[in-house]
Amino acid sequence: MANTSNRTLRLLSLLQSHRYWPGAELAERLDVSQRTLRRDVDRLRELGYPVEARRGVDGGYQLAAGAALPPLVIDDEEAVALAVGLQAAAQGPVDGIAEPSLRVLAKIVQVMPGRLRRRVEALRAMTVTGGWGGPARTDVDPDVLTSVALACRDTERLRFAYTAADGRRTERHVEPLRLVSLGRRWYLVAYDLDRADWRNLRVDRIADPAGTGARFRPRELPAADAAEFVRARLDAVPRSHRVEVLVDAPAAAVRERIGRWAAAEEAGPDRCRVRFTSDSLDWAALAVGAIGADFRVVHPPELVDLLRDWADRFHRASSVPRDG
Repeated sequence: MANTSNRTLRLLSLLQSHRYWPGAELAERLDVSQRTLRRDVDRLRELGYPVEARRGVDGGYQLAAGAALPPLVIDDEEAVALAVGLQAAAQGPVDGIAEPSLRVLAKIVQVMPGRLRRRVEALRAMTVTGGWGGPARTDVDPDVLTSVALACRDTERLRFAYTAADGRRTERHVEPLRLVSLGRRWYLVAYDLDRADWRNLRVDRIADPAGTGARFRPRELPAADAAEFVRARLDAVPRSHRVEVLVDAPAAAVRERIGRWAAAEEAGPDRCRVRFTSDSLDWAALAVGAIGADFRVVHPPELVDLLRDWADRFHRASSVPRDG
């Protein structure tokens, strides 16, 4: 029965994601026969969802357009992803979005099943926001994210496979402390038992996390908090580009836009000097463009060439007639 219920929820989720599904493709996605698919569709109809069927060789299914549907149903993975997205929106820079996001998040968590609510609330409690640009990406595996969060909350030692930047895969045994949302990525701050040192580990490189059942007493972190620890470690990594620009705007105004990841100092009336490091000149171009003021590149010269190329492409794009 549990498998049937889960499959029915999955079917509804698929029908809500596309206007029309060919029957054969839908059955393949659910890994069931066409006959089982028809029974699952009938079950949705009994629950009040108006599913329309098209017969024939190219037959398929879709939810009736414009119908008053029962409340939206989402599966576990989607629920966690939704909660992570709303939390990211609440921490984002868009004015007026934080409070509504928190209200919606509270409502969603309240109606979640107990097992799922425990995972989402652990993620909320164990995540520290570190700044540096927009909210963290939500394409990290939700199961990995919530499993790590639970281990942090329960002070339980954790084992997992970790893939380094060079592709080398290692097995890690750690005492997890906190998750940090920083620079559009998720990091785990943990004490590595095999290396006898603190580490910041990218969550998108973690695979198959498993609690060991062994509890631990948290060690003293060599930083004011987990976010500061991650920022310090990332700052120590050599960057390929050091960027310096002169911006026609007061330093205080620029700091409001980019102060979390760049330094801005006064360079005259209504002008400031901005410095930061970046692995990518493309990202640097986006960053200075997002300031919203005129600027001049001091260093590096390669950034000037890139901006000229971008300007030419943007000009060509803006010159295309609207009906073209």
